[in-house]
Amino acid sequence: MLNKVMLIGRLGKDPEIRYAANGTAITNLRIATDESYVDREGNRVERTEWHSIVVFQRQAENCKTYLSKGSLIFVEGSLQTRKWQDQQGQDRYSTEVKANLVKFLDRKNSGQQAPSEEGAVYGGGPQVRQSGRAAPAGEDTGSPFPSEASLMDKMPF
Repeated sequence: MLNKVMLIGRLGKDPEIRYAANGTAITNLRIATDESYVDREGNRVERTEWHSIVVFQRQAENCKTYLSKGSLIFVEGSLQTRKWQDQQGQDRYSTEVKANLVKFLDRKNSGQQAPSEEGAVYGGGPQVRQSGRAAPAGEDTGSPFPSEASLMDKMPF
């Protein structure tokens, strides 16, 4: 079975961080992805989809520190659906992406420097190559985003 999501999008608002009772950092992100196509009448149609992302632990703190509304990010994770009850006691459901990896594709416009690729705590450690071996310090691991065509060649299905 496979439950994998990969998104590139922009934050619709600043990250929101909170801490669980055990001290675990949890950051919620809302990102927008868009697509455009030409309909049957020849009109260009643009569509925006909004995604809820939840990020945990150190990665959550990095998102709060280095990201802001409008930041471009790559998110890799899995879909999860939560069940909760509203104030009237009605069951509600929300589907979100539980992030395993968040890559910052641009930098915050403050004086802060975002973590470097080597040793950055995006997904828990150094940049990892497709082979599963960590790249040596200073070695170019390629663009953080290969073209769609080359990405499709590496899909496991």
